[in-house]
Amino acid sequence: MKVLRLSPRTREKLIFRGLAVAHLGLLILLWSRCSPGDTKASLPKGDPDNGKLALADGFEALVVVDSVGRARHLAVNDNGDIYVKLRNVPPQGGTVALRDTTGDGKADIVKYFGTYKDPSAYGTGMRIYNGYIYYASTGVVYRSKLIPGQLLPDTMAEPMVIDDAYRANPRGTEHITKPITFDDKGHIYVPFGAPGDVCQEENRRPGAPGMFPCPQLDIHGGVWQFDANKPGQIQGDGKKYATGMRSLVAMAWNFEDGNLFAVQHGRDDFARTWPGLYSPWQSALLPSEEFFRITEGTNGGWPYYYFDNMQDKKVLNPEYGGDGKKADGADTVALPLIGFPGHFSPNDLLFYRGDQFPARYKNGAFIAFHGSTIRAPYPQGGYFVAFVPMSGGKPSGPWEVFADGFAQLDTIVNTSDAKARPMGLSEGPDGSLYVTESVKGKIWRIMFKGDKAAFGEQQLAGMATRKQTATNIKQPDEKKDNLFKDTPGSIAYTQYCASCHLPGGQGDGNRYPPLFGSKWVSGPNKTLIEVVLKGLTGPIEVRGKTYDGVMPAHAFLSDAQVADILSYVRARMTHGGSAIKAEEVQAVRAGLK
Repeated sequence: MKVLRLSPRTREKLIFRGLAVAHLGLLILLWSRCSPGDTKASLPKGDPDNGKLALADGFEALVVVDSVGRARHLAVNDNGDIYVKLRNVPPQGGTVALRDTTGDGKADIVKYFGTYKDPSAYGTGMRIYNGYIYYASTGVVYRSKLIPGQLLPDTMAEPMVIDDAYRANPRGTEHITKPITFDDKGHIYVPFGAPGDVCQEENRRPGAPGMFPCPQLDIHGGVWQFDANKPGQIQGDGKKYATGMRSLVAMAWNFEDGNLFAVQHGRDDFARTWPGLYSPWQSALLPSEEFFRITEGTNGGWPYYYFDNMQDKKVLNPEYGGDGKKADGADTVALPLIGFPGHFSPNDLLFYRGDQFPARYKNGAFIAFHGSTIRAPYPQGGYFVAFVPMSGGKPSGPWEVFADGFAQLDTIVNTSDAKARPMGLSEGPDGSLYVTESVKGKIWRIMFKGDKAAFGEQQLAGMATRKQTATNIKQPDEKKDNLFKDTPGSIAYTQYCASCHLPGGQGDGNRYPPLFGSKWVSGPNKTLIEVVLKGLTGPIEVRGKTYDGVMPAHAFLSDAQVADILSYVRARMTHGGSAIKAEEVQAVRAGLK
């Protein structure tokens, strides 16, 4: 056997080369473990209690900021900066910019900008597109130029889409919020919501017929497409892209499928407006919140039809001759991909494109359900973030509960009792999911820290149980889950008043004032009766806050019903206020005539 003899210099070269190869292999191994597809090493630590959220095993959450103001939609920039649209415009500005400079996930710089006017306090939209931040007030979609390296954009608000019909003749506070989204061809999409509930001749009056054809559909109840880069457009400059959609707040472009998607808010108050056809239980669960795939020309069917998820079909609205079962002509309008339970209030939609979460979430849809106000006498529903697995533009499995616990209540009786209501969704550059809420403006960052390869049904089991048992998510039992005693006053109040003022009279803190402790309720009998019979138009002040909505006249109620309602309200909400008699109502009604 021949022995190979190496010179000292050759041996030295081989040893050095071997060490270099080993070092390169180590670097490759470390890089592969910390690559963009696996960011666990660079993610901040979650809060010990996950910000009080319930999540599937392997997920963590932290609170980025506790209270920036009543937050709506948000957008996260490529460098991690966060931009949030507020519901109203306080003196310091209606838009918030946040930055984390320490890497702990918490925003340590918070700045406000944007002092445009928004008289109806319903600003919502917030998205980043082509180097600009786009955000929407009630009547205008604005943009401001992002400046590389700076947190605040150019604070000059450039109007891009102007709701000229709203400016000329304000529509009130019904369905005028304006979410926004962009496609990959240079278009921005803006919905223009319906000015009423279901296109009745007298809006929200029980038994009032619907107008046919509905004249509101000319400039309402649909989605318009505009040039994303052209300032100063009015509604007439855009293209009517889709129609028959009452109110859209959750809307997003699906880049995998190449189409627009949205989740519609269904109509209100079946039991109040059509008590002979719908029970309070049916009214709590119907109509469905409809998840649509929208192509140009899609007709969602409003105001003529609604989707009944319990019957799994589209049926005629009673204003147009329906009885809860008739489906005449329903085959001419679009069916939803999913019909969610009624009044969950879908307020944002996001298609997940990142790699941080397990593969099953890729291209799936997250939906933020803001939560109901009109499910009495049953527990309020929603108040969670759902996930819909998607493939090829269609659901590939049943919807799931992704994040719950926002309200911090086992049973939500009044909307105002909820500690938080999930509102906006955005994906960070590392694939984290950000969620805003609208009560105080808390923002969560949800991250995955578990084993992606092993993630499955076992890790999802807890959330599957919540879907079946949580009172804000499950289908309520018609008898066992009825929260209120059946007295004439409570029944009438629940049917006609609780949808706005809430079952406990707290109001929702936005559009509808509280009854509890209100001088309007505890004041002269005649004034209180007149408000019910004639209705009331704001602005009015209740407990130090101004409300500028419209309360419709309730003269259709009988004298006994008005007396029962007001006596119930007085007894429950003014610590034993005096009862009102039917004869008093009769006398006031005669005086008004």
